[in-house]
Amino acid sequence: MDDTDRSDHTPAKSPTGAGNIQAGYARLSPSAVTETTSVTLRVNGTMRTLATLDPRTTLLDALREHLGLTGSKKGCDHGQCGACTVHINSQRVLACLSLAIAHQHDEITTIEGLIDEDLLHPMQAAFIECDAFQCGYCTPGQIMSAVCLLEEAARGVPSHATPDVAAPPSLDGLGDEEIRERMSGNICRCGAYPNILAAIRQVQRTHTRGATP
Repeated sequence: MDDTDRSDHTPAKSPTGAGNIQAGYARLSPSAVTETTSVTLRVNGTMRTLATLDPRTTLLDALREHLGLTGSKKGCDHGQCGACTVHINSQRVLACLSLAIAHQHDEITTIEGLIDEDLLHPMQAAFIECDAFQCGYCTPGQIMSAVCLLEEAARGVPSHATPDVAAPPSLDGLGDEEIRERMSGNICRCGAYPNILAAIRQVQRTHTRGATP
């Protein structure tokens, strides 16, 4: 048995150890942690002011917790599932990865903003008709992505599945592979993908006949 006295052998402290991290937090002033600011957002066509918002608040939390717009869902909170998808200036954005304060001059649309008075958006109606959901948790994000998908295709925006990005398919030429690729950022844990594809196809056919998606 090794009976060497190790009472004075103290393990070396890592420069990135817990003690150093805690010391870093201790150096933060209370005002740096609790500071709030006024943020004004244009959401679904209406100006909404949050007078005392923590500047670190994500757009998703601002919508859900401060404005009561709970249609946008918090799934992974890491930008991996797509449940929080909203439109900002007509583009798809993951609200959980965006700071609310960064979008004060932008046009923000949530799932609640797709409805025209009491009339469902064609994509919302198609999801119901095609039974494109089960639990429904991911559905708002799926619908928001699907709406933008068709708008992007109409503008000639290519995807990773486009064989020639210099010649992307037209809206009416958008195939199943292209649609699946363009929706790949939205996860459905219930596995409703075939019906989601069918719903998008239904609106695509309507749009190519001259209606608005």
